[in-house]
Amino acid sequence: MTYRTPPRRVVSLVPSLTEAVARTAPGLLVGATDWCSEPAGLDVHRIGGTKNPDTARIAALAPDLVIANEEENREPDLAALRAAGIEVLVTEVRTLPQAFRELARVLVEGCGLSRPGWLDEAEAAWRELPVRAAERTAVVPVWRRPWMVLGSDTFAGDLLARLGVRNLYADHADRYPRIPLDALRAAGADLVVLPDEPYRFSSEDGPEAFPGLPAALVSGRYLTWYGPSLADAPGVLAEALAAAR
Repeated sequence: MTYRTPPRRVVSLVPSLTEAVARTAPGLLVGATDWCSEPAGLDVHRIGGTKNPDTARIAALAPDLVIANEEENREPDLAALRAAGIEVLVTEVRTLPQAFRELARVLVEGCGLSRPGWLDEAEAAWRELPVRAAERTAVVPVWRRPWMVLGSDTFAGDLLARLGVRNLYADHADRYPRIPLDALRAAGADLVVLPDEPYRFSSEDGPEAFPGLPAALVSGRYLTWYGPSLADAPGVLAEALAAAR
């Protein structure tokens, strides 16, 4: 999708895309979800959550474009926005190369902006990583009660693989399978990776469930967000993984 007239008013339903647009063109965003926490101090209308946006409120903002993601946002909400005559750009991000392509599509084709320097910096940061075989095998919980882990075809799993960590459930039929804790403990991993989102794992909430297994506490923003944080993600994640040794 390429605009003949670049949009002047954009609503973002995805925290990482909110940061990407705000970092590139601060005045373009007029609305974002309650979960859009970056950049700090972002002053826009809040339109609810990623799974339950207030579509009427979004329509009242009269955006030229709404940016969304096929995993984070629900199709009925996107259909309601289209029915209101609003253009909706839906991204799909399951690998790092796809993330870079989709960021360029959102910013350049969707928003009519020049390709930002931070996107080139992010691509360079990952391109300069040495190619490495899997050195460790990990289970990567994303929720508890019930326990859910990264499965197949996930952006976070691709990032970890590039840092030498194989997701134990990368070949599972589901992208986010529910696995009982006893099965996770017995699966044969030599590392557990605990991000602080969507479930907020912490040093007091998560590692105790995997006694004897090194635990890497990582920032979800660097593991699951596709935006400006990708420039620093290789170093930040590598440091957190190394600390679990």
